[in-house]
Amino acid sequence: MNIRIATRKSALALWQANHVAEALVALPEVDAVELIPLSTLGDEMLDRSLQKIGGKGLFIKELEVAMQAGDADIAVHSMKDVPAEMPDGFCIAAVLARANCADVLVGQTLNDLAQGACVGSSSLRRAAQLRMLRPDLRIEPLRGNINTRLAKLENGDYDAIILAAAGLERLGLQQHISQQFSTEEMLPAAAQGVIGIECLAANERLREVLAQLDHETTARSTVAERAIAKTLQANCQSPVAAHAIIADNRMTVTALVAMPDGSRCIRHSVNGSPDDAEYLGEQLATLLLERGAREILASIGNAND
Repeated sequence: MNIRIATRKSALALWQANHVAEALVALPEVDAVELIPLSTLGDEMLDRSLQKIGGKGLFIKELEVAMQAGDADIAVHSMKDVPAEMPDGFCIAAVLARANCADVLVGQTLNDLAQGACVGSSSLRRAAQLRMLRPDLRIEPLRGNINTRLAKLENGDYDAIILAAAGLERLGLQQHISQQFSTEEMLPAAAQGVIGIECLAANERLREVLAQLDHETTARSTVAERAIAKTLQANCQSPVAAHAIIADNRMTVTALVAMPDGSRCIRHSVNGSPDDAEYLGEQLATLLLERGAREILASIGNAND
């Protein structure tokens, strides 16, 4: 079997696609793997916020079109960029073992940042939680790939920027990390640090092959976290965070919904069997809605995205 991987052209996307390719060629059913690099609207439209142009789904649409047209067999994604509602005809056939899911500061530590310092981030989730830690900070939009963001920091546009640890570590750029946030300080996005493999749902033979790469613990955690976003009807840019861990055959799921200015935050946890991952996520999201999350999301226009 020959497999063609649709991927974005950024350094991180290509790293992830090559990482999947290496895993695939080790399977006995796979003869060859080819990368099909594509440009997406999300990569091209850097002058506007993702909230205003359609969310992070813009990073994967062209990849799905390529699969539909028969020009590619699978697409490789950062799962935190994949909308909780999959489009008809597509599925996530496998997720790889989760990398570091933490958010990090690059440039300075939180304690070293001066009063009123400028921090770069276009994530409402990160901005809300950062403002809860340091209400004095000025948070300005930051878009582009990792190297572009690091260049803007180096250029003096920001005093510090917030990035995902996984991306920096995958590209060998972890030396830039000034501080890693704990999940108590900054809860990550649903499925942050997870690489997912998408394909056409009808291609059962391919799905069987890809299933061999599926990491069970990561898959269950991802299901729980994505169930939260789906139940909340939140998109990838909503100020919603979710994190599931499994220890001693028990799953603990924590989530929060916050006002972007950090003035209000609802955070709760539930626990149960990992076999009930989706139910636990739905249960936690319902609890958040009952305690005010619906009003928070509605107030910033994300309730029905």
